[in-house]
Amino acid sequence: MKVKFWGVRGSIPTPGPETTRYGGNTTCLQVVTDNGDLIILDAGTGIHALARQLPGKLPGTAHILITHTHWDHIHGLPFFTPLFVQGNQIKIYGGRDIDTGEGIERALNVQLQYCYFPIIESELKADLEYVTILAKKSFQIGSATITPYLLNHPVINFGYKIDCDGKSIFFTGDYEPLTNHHSPNTVEFANHQQMIESNLNELVQAITNIDALIIDASYTQEEYSSKHGWGHGTHSSSMELAEKAGVKQLFFTHHEPTRSDTELEEIFKNLKKNSDFEHYLAYEGLEILL
Repeated sequence: MKVKFWGVRGSIPTPGPETTRYGGNTTCLQVVTDNGDLIILDAGTGIHALARQLPGKLPGTAHILITHTHWDHIHGLPFFTPLFVQGNQIKIYGGRDIDTGEGIERALNVQLQYCYFPIIESELKADLEYVTILAKKSFQIGSATITPYLLNHPVINFGYKIDCDGKSIFFTGDYEPLTNHHSPNTVEFANHQQMIESNLNELVQAITNIDALIIDASYTQEEYSSKHGWGHGTHSSSMELAEKAGVKQLFFTHHEPTRSDTELEEIFKNLKKNSDFEHYLAYEGLEILL
């Protein structure tokens, strides 16, 4: 199984001289199984560059797993050029919106309205299929078993565990560890803490001894003090989770868009070094061979 990063920034694309080393595109990862199954995790702007290296392998089938429908995870979808090629099969997977009841089809339908994009969905030439998935209900993509886990974010957000070829990875999408805002020594605090611990234990169990954990680490601990509830984690919370679960490799992604590459490296340099797992800053073009 091979994993490649095509977009590692969060919230908004950040092209320019200060982001050339790690890249300015928003979230997109490519997973290719040993059997050649193509799985794409999120469709930020990085998916456009991914598509440009596919023509020699088309027509074919692409499976796009959407963690959630915030813009930085879907705004590359209309620019995924295989959608415009006859004979391609594109399957887009994601959750159902609690408020509207709509499935993942809304992610592309909204963007392909004429006021936003010059091409409507009926003009797409590929065979397009939407698949609504449920938390903890595993499904198959070729030789890979995919299990979605509901993770904390201000909208329905799935983390994806991929088991394939004797290896496993977990991608969180956007993820903020749950915290207890109730007053201590109250029933509400005790009940909420029990829920937090249950959710954390479930996540730890899912990622225990995993080969690669790819996680949202947008903020420093100092920055997080003013960003509670924004839906993102810290480098420190990511290290703690990886240590608790005994993961083999940890990859920080969803880099804060206001942060330069140099600032990112300075933060990384000051992280705990005596961990039992390898940890890296994800960058565009980084490949993991498992």
